[in-house]
Amino acid sequence: MKDPKAALENITRCSALELGKHNIRVNSVNPTVVMTPISSGHWSQPHVAEPFLKQMPLGRWATEDEVAGPIVFLLSDAASMITGIHPPIDGGYTCR
Repeated sequence: MKDPKAALENITRCSALELGKHNIRVNSVNPTVVMTPISSGHWSQPHVAEPFLKQMPLGRWATEDEVAGPIVFLLSDAASMITGIHPPIDGGYTCR
């Protein structure tokens, strides 16, 4: 598999098409590096972090709460008309 993210996006879209008639919404999120206690050991090293962060408009990694917030929204009634999407939670990286 060359691009596992593309596979997940296609599964999300196809599942949304198939399950919508049952009033089931299917969405996924595409986060950047999320700074957790486990990931911080690697991603906080300057030689690893700097090249990536220079390319990111917000210039920082995501936190767990910043990824959880959009997921909570997508699970809520406020998103009752949203299905089949896969928003990036990447600090603007995909805007480049």
